[in-house]
Amino acid sequence: MQNNDQQASQETQTGQPAAADAADVEALKARVAELEASNAELRETVLREKAELENQRRRLHRDVEQARRFANEKLLNELLPVYDGLELGLATEAGDAAAVREGISLTLKSLLKIAEGNGLVQIDPRGQPLDPERHHAVSMVEAPGQAPGTVVSVLQKGYLLNDRLLRPALVAVAKE
Repeated sequence: MQNNDQQASQETQTGQPAAADAADVEALKARVAELEASNAELRETVLREKAELENQRRRLHRDVEQARRFANEKLLNELLPVYDGLELGLATEAGDAAAVREGISLTLKSLLKIAEGNGLVQIDPRGQPLDPERHHAVSMVEAPGQAPGTVVSVLQKGYLLNDRLLRPALVAVAKE
């Protein structure tokens, strides 16, 4: 302890640290410079990564927006022949009712095929028991020979989209 006190008093008197302390100070200065360089590199890396994340976020936002805008493109492209068929049918001046009816029937079949290909399924529950999850009873009618609660007639067909109810079928049900 006395040695340290003597050394400290020598440093104070001469104004210079001992040789061992000077080496430590130089080593610390070198280490600080090293850490500052490393810090600068890390800061630059973080900034680059932050910019890259921002660019990815913008790209993802743009891609989602494009997907939303053109999500129905495939479906609408498939519907174009249906439009063409309806326009041709309306443009026909002469023709009998049977031919017009046949053209409308073919157009409807084409439309139903496109809808089914895109996950739309008709609900036509005639003769089935009432299912409140898929059917909406709007009236009860006398129906001899039908079990009570059975769907007698369908006023409006219902639709499922990929097994999810899009619209319930409006039905008339046999009285009890």
